[in-house]
Amino acid sequence: MQSHVFTFLPLFLSLYLFGYFIVFRKWSPETRPEASSCLISLLHGTPAVLLAAAAILSAPSASLAAPNTAFQSLVLDFSAAYFAADLLHLAAFFELTFVLHHLATLFVILTCRHVAAHGAVGVLALLALAEATSAMQNAWALARAGRAQALSRAVTVPFYCLYTVVRGVLGPCVVLRMVRFYSMGGAHGVIATWVWVSWVLVVSFAIAGSLMWVSNLWIQVFRERRDRVQEKIR
Repeated sequence: MQSHVFTFLPLFLSLYLFGYFIVFRKWSPETRPEASSCLISLLHGTPAVLLAAAAILSAPSASLAAPNTAFQSLVLDFSAAYFAADLLHLAAFFELTFVLHHLATLFVILTCRHVAAHGAVGVLALLALAEATSAMQNAWALARAGRAQALSRAVTVPFYCLYTVVRGVLGPCVVLRMVRFYSMGGAHGVIATWVWVSWVLVVSFAIAGSLMWVSNLWIQVFRERRDRVQEKIR
């Protein structure tokens, strides 16, 4: 089945450059790259959630071992193009943690698309959950980068709450379902063991990393509120 990654990739790269040189041209050199990355993330995030949900619901089978449909493959290509484009940004500015995250995500997407050619239901479900927080996360990141303190304060706690629930509860539920299904031989002879095991491991590490990240942000919030309370007491 023909890949559409190189159809979508110029779209994301062009939007990144449009953001960098036009939309955020007056921002500081330190914040322009991050803001441009947020712009392409906004283009990808919510559409990816809607497309992934539609690709799952419209498929003839909801089995975690079902062959990928043409629509599911198209959604995988769309997301692969985004992560490849953002990976170029991250590599240019050497953000190692997120480089590893994007490489891991690309590994899962590309092996599902081109190696297994099955299992897109589970991978797209995880993708939809991961991108469900995208709009709020990018609003939060842009507010912080642009020093829009009022907007940053307004979205911080709701974003942290949503992110914690999605990454700490819903994501692990999907992973556990995948482990139970695959370990009981649900994809025997269809998806190689090393493929589904690698998916589970990669996603589990990604979830753990995400929870560590948001935990540090929660700690910062509690410290700031404690400091404000102490200042008022004084």
